[in-house]
Amino acid sequence: MILDMDGVLWRDDQPIGDLPAIFQRLSENGIRVLLATNNSTRTVNQYLNKVSSFGVHLEPWQILTSSQATAHFLKQRFPQGGSVYVVGEQALVDTLQESGFFQGEETPLAVVAGMDRQVTYAKLRQATRFILNGAPFIGTNPDRTFPTPEGLVPGAGAVLAAIQAATDVSPVIAGKPSPAIYEIALQRIKCSPQETLVVGDRPETDISGGQQIGCLTALVLSGVVDQVQAQAWRPAPDIIAADLESVVAVICP
Repeated sequence: MILDMDGVLWRDDQPIGDLPAIFQRLSENGIRVLLATNNSTRTVNQYLNKVSSFGVHLEPWQILTSSQATAHFLKQRFPQGGSVYVVGEQALVDTLQESGFFQGEETPLAVVAGMDRQVTYAKLRQATRFILNGAPFIGTNPDRTFPTPEGLVPGAGAVLAAIQAATDVSPVIAGKPSPAIYEIALQRIKCSPQETLVVGDRPETDISGGQQIGCLTALVLSGVVDQVQAQAWRPAPDIIAADLESVVAVICP
């Protein structure tokens, strides 16, 4: 099982449901679980600490972020590593650095953009200049909004949209719905697409990506879509449920 995080497991710092009981039930039924998120604002260790704070204890291999997917993409294209210009938060910078890519402002190999709650005009200006001068434009994910207990706020897609508007260049997406991040996840859980369920709250990323690679999909209503929006998505998800607990009740009767 591949689970999204924001809108599925929690909203900001509020858990959605009894997470320890949910994960215990999955474990008792022999279901291998990996958490895959488009959110690039935390490192793997920070996510491990977050799930631990909710009473769930996982291994590092069970956390996959769009920052890691971006690093994987860059490594395939630029195996030697090097300078990139990052519009994003420290967790993205740190994750890229682990794969040999460092923040730089002199002829970067690429511009990498993700969610940035400290985004400035100066950052957007630099990114625009580099892209117009030929640097590839890579986005961690296209999520336009981000669910919080108070409601939706701008996400990475809003940052990407600003840069795209200034450059007329569309970003290459490294995270969901790109099949590449699902391929990494499937390798880690050692399962085929046909025996894997992808659970998410966003049809255009979580569900679309899972469907593209041939996984079963479950769309939950605890994040960004309501019942009407969920039922309108085509092709239809295999499961539409109120939340993760309801999904688990279906697959682990």
